[in-house]
Amino acid sequence: MTLTKDHIIHILHGNADAAAWADAALEILPKYEINTPNRIAGFFAQCGHESMNFTVLSENLNYRAETLEKLFSKYFSKAGRNAADYAKQPEKIANVIYANRMGNGDTASGEAYLYRGRGVIQLTGKDNYSAFASSIKMSLPDVIDYVQTKKGALESACWYWASRKINIACDEGDIVKMTKLVNGGTIGLEDRRKHYEAALAVLGGAVPAPITNAATIPGVLKKGSTGEAVKRMQAELGLDDDGVFGPGTESAVKKWQAANGLAADGIVGPKTLAKLLG
Repeated sequence: MTLTKDHIIHILHGNADAAAWADAALEILPKYEINTPNRIAGFFAQCGHESMNFTVLSENLNYRAETLEKLFSKYFSKAGRNAADYAKQPEKIANVIYANRMGNGDTASGEAYLYRGRGVIQLTGKDNYSAFASSIKMSLPDVIDYVQTKKGALESACWYWASRKINIACDEGDIVKMTKLVNGGTIGLEDRRKHYEAALAVLGGAVPAPITNAATIPGVLKKGSTGEAVKRMQAELGLDDDGVFGPGTESAVKKWQAANGLAADGIVGPKTLAKLLG
Protein backbone atom coordinates (compact mmCIF):
# COMPACT_ATOMS: atom_id res chain seq x y z
CA MET A 1 0.00 0.00 0.00
CA THR A 2 1.01 3.65 -0.26
CA LEU A 3 1.37 4.93 3.27
CA THR A 4 0.85 8.67 3.54
CA LYS A 5 1.57 11.35 6.09
CA ASP A 6 -2.15 11.86 6.62
CA HIS A 7 -2.58 8.16 7.44
CA ILE A 8 -0.02 8.39 10.23
CA ILE A 9 -1.31 11.70 11.59
CA HIS A 10 -4.76 10.12 11.89
CA ILE A 11 -3.36 6.99 13.57
CA LEU A 12 -1.43 9.14 16.07
CA HIS A 13 -4.48 11.28 16.81
CA GLY A 14 -3.81 13.41 19.89
CA ASN A 15 -0.02 13.42 19.56
CA ALA A 16 1.19 17.00 19.12
CA ASP A 17 4.23 15.81 17.12
CA ALA A 18 2.27 13.49 14.83
CA ALA A 19 3.45 15.23 11.66
CA ALA A 20 7.11 14.89 12.62
CA TRP A 21 6.60 11.23 13.57
CA ALA A 22 4.96 10.72 10.19
CA ASP A 23 7.98 12.13 8.34
CA ALA A 24 10.28 9.78 10.24
CA ALA A 25 8.02 6.75 9.76
CA LEU A 26 7.69 7.28 6.01
CA GLU A 27 11.49 7.06 5.78
CA ILE A 28 12.12 4.22 8.22
CA LEU A 29 9.26 1.73 7.97
CA PRO A 30 9.82 0.67 4.33
CA LYS A 31 13.41 -0.36 5.18
CA TYR A 32 11.97 -3.07 7.42
CA GLU A 33 9.14 -4.16 5.08
CA ILE A 34 6.48 -2.74 7.38
CA ASN A 35 4.53 -2.00 4.24
CA THR A 36 1.04 -3.54 4.32
CA PRO A 37 -2.04 -2.35 6.21
CA ASN A 38 -1.77 -5.22 8.69
CA ARG A 39 1.95 -4.73 9.32
CA ILE A 40 1.67 -0.96 9.65
CA ALA A 41 -1.37 -1.21 11.92
CA GLY A 42 0.32 -3.85 14.05
CA PHE A 43 3.46 -1.75 14.40
CA PHE A 44 1.66 1.44 15.39
CA ALA A 45 -0.68 -0.42 17.75
CA GLN A 46 2.15 -2.13 19.61
CA CYS A 47 4.47 0.88 19.67
CA GLY A 48 1.61 3.20 20.55
CA HIS A 49 0.74 1.11 23.59
CA GLU A 50 4.36 0.72 24.68
CA SER A 51 5.12 4.45 24.38
CA MET A 52 1.74 5.97 25.34
CA ASN A 53 1.00 7.15 21.82
CA PHE A 54 4.65 7.95 21.03
CA THR A 55 5.06 10.32 23.96
CA VAL A 56 7.19 8.27 26.41
CA LEU A 57 10.54 7.49 24.80
CA SER A 58 12.75 6.68 27.79
CA GLU A 59 12.33 4.19 30.59
CA ASN A 60 10.81 5.62 33.75
CA LEU A 61 13.08 4.62 36.62
CA ASN A 62 11.88 7.25 39.10
CA TYR A 63 10.63 4.70 41.63
CA ARG A 64 9.66 5.19 45.25
CA ALA A 65 11.22 2.94 47.89
CA GLU A 66 8.04 0.87 48.31
CA THR A 67 7.84 0.25 44.56
CA LEU A 68 11.50 -0.71 44.34
CA GLU A 69 11.04 -3.25 47.09
CA LYS A 70 7.86 -4.61 45.54
CA LEU A 71 9.30 -5.00 42.04
CA PHE A 72 12.99 -5.56 42.67
CA SER A 73 13.42 -6.96 46.16
CA LYS A 74 16.11 -9.38 44.89
CA TYR A 75 18.32 -6.36 44.17
CA PHE A 76 17.47 -4.49 47.37
CA SER A 77 16.47 -6.11 50.69
CA LYS A 78 17.45 -9.59 49.54
CA ALA A 79 20.83 -8.24 48.42
CA GLY A 80 21.38 -6.24 51.60
CA ARG A 81 20.48 -2.85 50.10
CA ASN A 82 18.05 -0.35 51.58
CA ALA A 83 15.61 0.72 48.87
CA ALA A 84 15.16 4.10 50.57
CA ASP A 85 18.78 4.94 49.71
CA TYR A 86 17.94 4.63 46.00
CA ALA A 87 14.38 6.00 45.83
CA LYS A 88 13.70 8.64 43.17
CA GLN A 89 17.28 8.33 41.83
CA PRO A 90 16.93 6.78 38.35
CA GLU A 91 20.65 6.50 37.63
CA LYS A 92 21.43 4.70 40.88
CA ILE A 93 18.40 2.44 40.42
CA ALA A 94 19.34 1.45 36.86
CA ASN A 95 22.92 0.74 37.87
CA VAL A 96 21.64 -1.78 40.40
CA ILE A 97 18.79 -3.56 38.64
CA TYR A 98 20.42 -3.81 35.20
CA ALA A 99 24.04 -4.37 36.24
CA ASN A 100 25.88 -7.52 35.12
CA ARG A 101 23.23 -8.56 32.61
CA MET A 102 22.20 -7.82 29.03
CA GLY A 103 25.87 -7.14 28.33
CA ASN A 104 26.12 -4.38 30.93
CA GLY A 105 29.08 -4.09 33.29
CA ASP A 106 28.88 -3.96 37.06
CA THR A 107 27.18 -1.28 39.13
CA ALA A 108 30.25 0.94 39.17
CA SER A 109 30.57 0.88 35.35
CA GLY A 110 27.44 2.99 34.88
CA GLU A 111 26.57 0.99 31.76
CA ALA A 112 23.19 -0.09 33.09
CA TYR A 113 22.00 3.52 33.12
CA LEU A 114 23.82 4.42 29.92
CA TYR A 115 22.02 1.62 28.07
CA ARG A 116 18.62 2.05 29.74
CA GLY A 117 15.42 1.59 27.78
CA ARG A 118 14.86 4.09 24.96
CA GLY A 119 12.67 4.28 21.86
CA VAL A 120 9.06 3.44 21.07
CA ILE A 121 9.79 -0.21 21.90
CA GLN A 122 12.43 0.37 24.51
CA LEU A 123 15.86 -0.79 23.43
CA THR A 124 17.57 -1.95 26.64
CA GLY A 125 21.02 -3.25 27.54
CA LYS A 126 24.45 -2.97 25.97
CA ASP A 127 24.02 -6.18 23.97
CA ASN A 128 20.89 -4.86 22.24
CA TYR A 129 22.39 -1.41 21.66
CA SER A 130 25.48 -3.08 20.16
CA ALA A 131 23.45 -5.35 17.88
CA PHE A 132 21.32 -2.45 16.69
CA ALA A 133 24.39 -0.26 16.13
CA SER A 134 26.03 -3.00 14.08
CA SER A 135 22.90 -3.49 11.96
CA ILE A 136 22.84 0.17 10.91
CA LYS A 137 26.66 0.58 10.83
CA MET A 138 26.79 3.13 13.60
CA SER A 139 29.06 3.42 16.64
CA LEU A 140 27.69 2.77 20.13
CA PRO A 141 28.04 6.41 21.27
CA ASP A 142 26.27 7.59 18.12
CA VAL A 143 23.48 5.05 18.57
CA ILE A 144 22.78 6.33 22.08
CA ASP A 145 22.20 9.79 20.60
CA TYR A 146 20.30 8.38 17.61
CA VAL A 147 17.68 6.47 19.64
CA GLN A 148 16.79 9.75 21.35
CA THR A 149 15.63 11.19 18.00
CA LYS A 150 12.32 10.33 16.38
CA LYS A 151 14.02 8.44 13.55
CA GLY A 152 16.17 6.49 15.97
CA ALA A 153 13.29 5.77 18.34
CA LEU A 154 11.41 4.31 15.37
CA GLU A 155 14.31 2.49 13.76
CA SER A 156 15.37 0.77 16.98
CA ALA A 157 11.79 -0.48 17.29
CA CYS A 158 11.81 -1.61 13.65
CA TRP A 159 15.08 -3.45 14.22
CA TYR A 160 13.55 -5.26 17.20
CA TRP A 161 10.40 -5.92 15.15
CA ALA A 162 12.44 -7.53 12.38
CA SER A 163 14.61 -9.52 14.80
CA ARG A 164 11.47 -11.09 16.28
CA LYS A 165 9.82 -11.62 12.87
CA ILE A 166 6.69 -9.81 14.03
CA ASN A 167 5.63 -9.07 10.45
CA ILE A 168 4.63 -12.74 10.21
CA ALA A 169 2.24 -12.37 13.14
CA CYS A 170 0.80 -9.27 11.45
CA ASP A 171 0.26 -11.16 8.21
CA GLU A 172 -1.65 -13.76 10.22
CA GLY A 173 -3.73 -11.07 11.94
CA ASP A 174 -2.67 -12.54 15.28
CA ILE A 175 -2.73 -9.68 17.78
CA VAL A 176 -2.03 -12.06 20.68
CA LYS A 177 1.13 -13.36 19.01
CA MET A 178 2.25 -9.82 18.15
CA THR A 179 1.77 -8.79 21.77
CA LYS A 180 3.69 -11.76 23.16
CA LEU A 181 6.59 -11.10 20.79
CA VAL A 182 6.76 -7.47 21.89
CA ASN A 183 5.85 -7.76 25.56
CA GLY A 184 6.67 -11.33 26.52
CA GLY A 185 3.07 -11.73 27.70
CA THR A 186 -0.32 -10.21 26.98
CA ILE A 187 -0.24 -7.11 29.19
CA GLY A 188 -2.44 -4.40 27.65
CA LEU A 189 -3.87 -6.75 25.03
CA GLU A 190 -7.27 -5.08 24.76
CA ASP A 191 -5.72 -1.62 24.36
CA ARG A 192 -3.37 -2.97 21.70
CA ARG A 193 -6.29 -4.63 19.92
CA LYS A 194 -8.28 -1.39 19.99
CA HIS A 195 -5.40 0.57 18.46
CA TYR A 196 -4.77 -2.17 15.88
CA GLU A 197 -8.34 -2.15 14.63
CA ALA A 198 -8.48 1.68 14.66
CA ALA A 199 -5.28 1.86 12.60
CA LEU A 200 -6.60 -0.70 10.14
CA ALA A 201 -9.72 1.41 9.68
CA VAL A 202 -7.53 4.41 8.80
CA LEU A 203 -5.42 2.34 6.41
CA GLY A 204 -8.37 0.70 4.69
CA GLY A 205 -7.38 -2.78 5.78
CA ALA A 206 -9.25 -5.50 7.60
CA VAL A 207 -8.39 -7.88 10.38
CA PRO A 208 -7.48 -11.09 8.52
CA ALA A 209 -8.63 -14.51 9.60
CA PRO A 210 -5.76 -16.18 11.41
CA ILE A 211 -3.84 -18.75 9.38
CA THR A 212 -5.42 -22.08 10.17
CA ASN A 213 -3.23 -24.68 11.81
CA ALA A 214 -3.17 -28.34 10.90
CA ALA A 215 -5.49 -29.38 13.70
CA THR A 216 -8.40 -27.43 12.23
CA ILE A 217 -8.28 -29.10 8.80
CA PRO A 218 -9.69 -32.58 9.28
CA GLY A 219 -8.90 -35.68 7.27
CA VAL A 220 -6.58 -36.11 4.32
CA LEU A 221 -6.44 -33.92 1.22
CA LYS A 222 -5.59 -35.53 -2.09
CA LYS A 223 -6.35 -35.31 -5.81
CA GLY A 224 -10.10 -34.95 -6.17
CA SER A 225 -10.58 -33.12 -2.85
CA THR A 226 -12.37 -29.77 -2.97
CA GLY A 227 -13.39 -27.00 -0.60
CA GLU A 228 -12.02 -24.43 1.83
CA ALA A 229 -9.39 -26.75 3.30
CA VAL A 230 -7.90 -27.20 -0.17
CA LYS A 231 -7.99 -23.44 -0.73
CA ARG A 232 -6.06 -22.79 2.48
CA MET A 233 -3.49 -25.44 1.60
CA GLN A 234 -3.10 -24.03 -1.93
CA ALA A 235 -2.59 -20.51 -0.54
CA GLU A 236 0.24 -21.77 1.66
CA LEU A 237 1.89 -23.30 -1.41
CA GLY A 238 1.57 -20.06 -3.36
CA LEU A 239 -0.90 -21.55 -5.82
CA ASP A 240 -4.13 -20.15 -7.21
CA ASP A 241 -6.52 -21.05 -4.42
CA ASP A 242 -9.46 -22.33 -6.47
CA GLY A 243 -10.30 -25.02 -3.92
CA VAL A 244 -9.85 -27.89 -6.39
CA PHE A 245 -7.10 -30.45 -5.74
CA GLY A 246 -6.17 -31.26 -9.34
CA PRO A 247 -3.01 -32.51 -11.08
CA GLY A 248 -1.26 -29.14 -10.78
CA THR A 249 -1.85 -28.99 -7.04
CA GLU A 250 -0.72 -32.59 -6.66
CA SER A 251 2.51 -31.84 -8.51
CA ALA A 252 3.16 -28.78 -6.33
CA VAL A 253 2.53 -30.82 -3.18
CA LYS A 254 5.00 -33.50 -4.29
CA LYS A 255 7.69 -30.90 -4.98
CA TRP A 256 7.10 -29.25 -1.62
CA GLN A 257 7.16 -32.59 0.23
CA ALA A 258 10.44 -33.58 -1.43
CA ALA A 259 12.01 -30.26 -0.57
CA ASN A 260 10.93 -30.59 3.06
CA GLY A 261 12.06 -34.14 3.79
CA LEU A 262 8.66 -35.80 3.49
CA ALA A 263 7.46 -38.71 1.38
CA ALA A 264 6.61 -37.12 -1.97
CA ASP A 265 3.30 -38.91 -2.50
CA GLY A 266 1.17 -35.85 -3.26
CA ILE A 267 -1.17 -36.70 -0.38
CA VAL A 268 -1.63 -34.02 2.27
CA GLY A 269 -2.02 -35.91 5.51
CA PRO A 270 -1.32 -34.89 9.11
CA LYS A 271 2.48 -34.79 8.79
CA THR A 272 2.40 -32.65 5.65
CA LEU A 273 -0.24 -30.36 7.12
CA ALA A 274 1.66 -29.94 10.36
CA LYS A 275 4.83 -28.93 8.57
CA LEU A 276 3.10 -26.82 5.92
CA LEU A 277 0.92 -24.85 8.33
CA GLY A 278 3.24 -24.82 11.33
